Amino acid sequence: MDFKTDVTIIGAGPAGLFAVFECGMLGLKCHVVDALPDIGGQCTTLYPEKPIYDVPGHPSILAGDLIAQLEAQAKPFAPHYHLDQAVTELQSAEGRFRLTTSTGSQIDSGAIIIAAGAGAFGPNKPPIQGIETYEGKSVFYMVRKRADFTGKRVVIAGGGDSAVDWALSLADVAEKVYVVHRRDGFRAAPESVQRLHLAAANGGRVEMVIPYQLKNLQGANGLLTGVQVANLDGAEKTIEADALLAFFGLAAKLGPVADWGLGIHANHIDTNPATAATNVPGIFAIGDVADYEHKVRLILTGFSEAAAAAHSAWRHMHPGEALHMEYSTAKGVPGQKGADIKTIAL
Repeated sequence: MDFKTDVTIIGAGPAGLFAVFECGMLGLKCHVVDALPDIGGQCTTLYPEKPIYDVPGHPSILAGDLIAQLEAQAKPFAPHYHLDQAVTELQSAEGRFRLTTSTGSQIDSGAIIIAAGAGAFGPNKPPIQGIETYEGKSVFYMVRKRADFTGKRVVIAGGGDSAVDWALSLADVAEKVYVVHRRDGFRAAPESVQRLHLAAANGGRVEMVIPYQLKNLQGANGLLTGVQVANLDGAEKTIEADALLAFFGLAAKLGPVADWGLGIHANHIDTNPATAATNVPGIFAIGDVADYEHKVRLILTGFSEAAAAAHSAWRHMHPGEALHMEYSTAKGVPGQKGADIKTIAL
């Protein structure tokens, strides 16, 4: 199918969703493309029930709730979402861009905002033969709902924040949580590591399996009965388990975006921090994928960059015209009581 819009946003994570709002406040219509089947990026896919503490105005907000509110904030501007499909090709002509997605859709737009996190990502999987037969049934690389593990024997493998945080969280609902790590040291927040060791020392539902690594899985028809582990000396043992959570980080790549002539290093796109502009006129980058000197990598930084990118996109599409910005407190938002739904004065 063919579509035409003002701005195409690549990535439906927090920064991309807020960019829809900022563009909408300037009268720009948006289409949003994301390779994942749901909006929200890592907030939805990896940790929807994990609290976030550094979003202004929210002392604590669950990642999934943040995405729900960002979706509601963008809704008055009627974004068109192209989910479960990736951008495969970019063409430019006469000052506009034409994107093709993996489903064959083509989107003609005046500007592009790349908000693709650190690129398309997938989990680093443990090298266990036949693990794919258990995936989605009893082996997982993320937690969507904590309640899914109620009363289960859960093995968590990994030494980072995800492993430690979910071990602490699932200990409240699981029958037993086993934490498998190859060494004593963890790469998680010190306070969380201290709480984890305290939970294990108290003889509760948490047991540390250190220093061990995953070796094999036992079970049938995709359902685990046990997880075999081994230490560096070759000693082995089997943990009776109903589920395995493997947290070994993410493998990220930019995909076709890397071939667009943008200034890229280490899976990040160089941008102007004042405008979010890349080295290609009309293409802007925000959020984790964007990089510049001394950048602070927080969600709130992505929100600020979304506003800058929206204004820059407007100026790119209206060269020589003056942008008379109105604050949301004066302009209002379409669909809200008392809002001025006229497009911004040019």
